[in-house]
Amino acid sequence: MKKYYYIILLILFFGLLSCSNEETKTQNQVAARPTVPIQNGEVQIGTQVWTTKNLNVSRFRNGDLIPHVPDASQWAYINYPAWTYYNNISTNGTVYGKLYNWYAVNDSRGLAPEGFHVPSDTEWTTLINFLGGASIAGGKMKETGTNHWQSPNTGATNEVGFKGLPGGCVFYYDSPGSYQDVQVVGGWWSSTEAVDSVDPFSIAVCYQLNRSSQNSNRYSHYKRYGYSVRCIKN
Repeated sequence: MKKYYYIILLILFFGLLSCSNEETKTQNQVAARPTVPIQNGEVQIGTQVWTTKNLNVSRFRNGDLIPHVPDASQWAYINYPAWTYYNNISTNGTVYGKLYNWYAVNDSRGLAPEGFHVPSDTEWTTLINFLGGASIAGGKMKETGTNHWQSPNTGATNEVGFKGLPGGCVFYYDSPGSYQDVQVVGGWWSSTEAVDSVDPFSIAVCYQLNRSSQNSNRYSHYKRYGYSVRCIKN
């Protein structure tokens, strides 16, 4: 009788252990899952909620118009908020959103929609660290294929749903101003100013993805550049 009693106890013990292991496995799988779609245009990555499209607004949150400056050669001379489409072609805005200078990003009237803000340098860093660091995060953030990215679109998996797109930029340094790098580089402003020994008030932090790399690159560029903007939930 005792023999059967011990057998029953062993069966119960291993059954409970198996259930516990399965529960732990399930919990670990949920904890490791990097993204949770929230609704159209938003995705949760770790503890953050990001928009999945580049910003494409022409008004501040309070309703004021953001000046449209279509001539790239003028961007070197303005220190007020501005936006444009790449090459001043409105259909580029449908795919890549608008390009904004940092003065639009920093305006107190609010560039991001209600409930969101332009991410700080620290918030970008949190995203990139969650994705494994700068040497591999870019591939996980880029849209796959070559419909919008030029070949080879190295390492692109879009596995976190960020859907990074190469909207190019308005570039003015060492030139009168020009549109450059659409389908080659995706660049996004942060809300954080950077320190420059020559002109401490002229630059801000931005992040870039490139068609030929799976890196995520952090730069400090002039506030008069035009870059894309992504938003993060408050």
